[in-house]
Amino acid sequence: MAFPPDPDQAFSRDGAFSGDGTSSGDGASSSGGGAFPWKPGSATAVGSYPGEDVAAVLHVVADTLPDLPHLPELPARGVGADMIGRTAGMLVDLPVRVEPSGWRLGDRPGRDNRRATDHLKRDLALLDELFQGYEGPFKIQVCGPWTLAASIELPNGQRVLRDPGAVRDLVESLGEGVAKHVADVRRAVPGAEILLQLDEPSLPAVLAGAVPTASGLSRVRAVEAPLAEQRIRDVFEAVDGVFPLVHCCAADVPYTLLRGAGAKGLSVDMRYVPKKDDDAIGEAIDAGVALFLGVVPGTDAPLPSLEKTAAPVRELWRRLGFPAAQRGEQVVVTPACGFAGASPRYVRAALQRCQETARMLHETDD
Repeated sequence: MAFPPDPDQAFSRDGAFSGDGTSSGDGASSSGGGAFPWKPGSATAVGSYPGEDVAAVLHVVADTLPDLPHLPELPARGVGADMIGRTAGMLVDLPVRVEPSGWRLGDRPGRDNRRATDHLKRDLALLDELFQGYEGPFKIQVCGPWTLAASIELPNGQRVLRDPGAVRDLVESLGEGVAKHVADVRRAVPGAEILLQLDEPSLPAVLAGAVPTASGLSRVRAVEAPLAEQRIRDVFEAVDGVFPLVHCCAADVPYTLLRGAGAKGLSVDMRYVPKKDDDAIGEAIDAGVALFLGVVPGTDAPLPSLEKTAAPVRELWRRLGFPAAQRGEQVVVTPACGFAGASPRYVRAALQRCQETARMLHETDD
């Protein structure tokens, strides 16, 4: 599966980053210098991509998302490249292995741990090579603590989520591992202003007591909101100097909880933003929290017109009564979710549409 070439490549012949709005080694920053580390009218992606060629995807990211690039994830590469395995490989002193039922805590590092860490090492080596000279915002994604706890099993086969002590240990290990990962990214791209995205698609189910047990015959008890908030905050506080955001592509996003956990950005799928959430979203905007709004389908689909793509964002902003001039700074346009199930050709078109939409929302006053 190969990404189609584009005549306007974002890299110079020597491999240095040189796309629009970025640096080619002259020391100019791509950030806007305002309340957020990105330029007004920016777009980015959620995380995952199709295929196995990381270098090709990094070229596409740089070409289509010059103001807010990110480190892509390619789950098609196999064990340890998926969202859960990639983050599980970062855990400190908590080895994991793959069982038929999924990822499970083990007693010592093995082949599956090595696969996860090897994927990440190769990604960082390519990032170091291809993003030479880049200065500006750069996003990385890791699985959040509650989705990880709902997905990884204890040695006895039960979910980590069932054991509060195991959850505490997992969060501590995750914080250490993410801090190391952020340091590795900074070494690869010294000019990067890191945005740390915690992926929490399972958080609403965790709060609702809707996560099934290992047998599937019952559900794990709901986690109380204050504890859920604290554990997310623990991960953010373990990492210095990052812009913290949370992605949740499910219904019933707990906006207030995530703000309380320290998130300065909230990434959501606009299909799951009902009017009943207006008050919580309005409070987040009023508090200066950025919104990463998913408006372009994450799988192959006919792309609507630019006006129709922007319409949900404009409608939300009008409904809440905030100035249009504020929208371009506080909103980052994204796909609805990851691209793992999309075709490479669609990915490029969808990312271009995200960038076009973001710029239009910034440049128009309606």
